Amino acid sequence: MPELPEVETVRIGIENRVGSRRIVGVNVLRYDLRLPIPRNLSNIILDCKITSFSRRGKYLLLYLDSDYVLLFHLGMSGRITVKTGAPIALYKHDHLVVNFEDNVTLVYNDARRFGLIDVFPRKSLDSHRLLRFMGPEPLSKAFDSSLLASRLKNRKTNIKSALMDQKIVAGIGNIYACEALFHARISPKRRAENVQGERAKRLTIALKLVLEKAIESGGSSLRDYVNPSGQLGYFQHNFSVYGREGYECFECGKIIKKIIQSGRSTFYCPFQQR
Repeated sequence: MPELPEVETVRIGIENRVGSRRIVGVNVLRYDLRLPIPRNLSNIILDCKITSFSRRGKYLLLYLDSDYVLLFHLGMSGRITVKTGAPIALYKHDHLVVNFEDNVTLVYNDARRFGLIDVFPRKSLDSHRLLRFMGPEPLSKAFDSSLLASRLKNRKTNIKSALMDQKIVAGIGNIYACEALFHARISPKRRAENVQGERAKRLTIALKLVLEKAIESGGSSLRDYVNPSGQLGYFQHNFSVYGREGYECFECGKIIKKIIQSGRSTFYCPFQQR
C-alpha cells in the first residue's frame, strides 16, 4: 500500500502537472470501490478549479474553488496518472477520468479496488469520518520527540505496530516503520510505551530522515505504485532492512531477520536493534 512518501510524491506530481486548471469533464466508469464513489461527484466537481493540493497521512486532498474537497486514497493498487493530449487511451481498471482545460487529463486506476474517492464540503474536513481521528503528521514542525513519546505512553503493543496505527502517527506503513526502527536502533519487538526519552528522540529523527529521503527518491515502487507521470519510485534501492531477510546487514554484517507482527512482515537486524 502506498505510504506517506508515495502519496506526497503523487501530490507534488499532480500539482505540477494540473495546477489551477478548470475541470471541463468528468467520467466515472465504475462506482464500486472500497467505499462507493458518490453518485453526485460529477455534478459537484464539474466546472471547478483546484485552488490547492495537500496530503493528510495517506490521503490526497484537492481543494476546489467551490469550497469542496476531492479526496483520494490509493488503497493497495490505486494509481493516479496525469496525461496530456486528446483523445487519451483508457485501460482496464480505469475508474475515474477527470478532464481539465488545455487537454490535461487525470485518471484513477485501481485493479483491486481497495482505494476510495470522496467529495465533501471543506467545512467538514476536520470531522470527516476518515480524517478526524488521525494522528500528527511526522514531517510537521510540531512533531518532536515529546509529542511522539506522549502518543506512545501506555501503549502495550509493540512499537512496530504502534507506528502503523494511524491514530498514533499519520502516514506510516510497513515499509517505513521497518526502516525508521532500524535507523533508530530500536527493536520492532520493544513495547511501545517503553520508547521514551532518548529512544523517542532517535525514532523521531529516524522517521523524518527516512520519509524525507523517500520523497526525494519518488517513493518506493514494489508492485503497482507509479508517480503521476507513470514513472517508478527508487527508494526501494535504498532499503536497509525491508525485504532483505537472509541478507547481511549493511552496518554489521549480521543476517537480517523476518518476523510476523499483527499479520505483517517485519524486517530487522537483531544485532543492531535492541
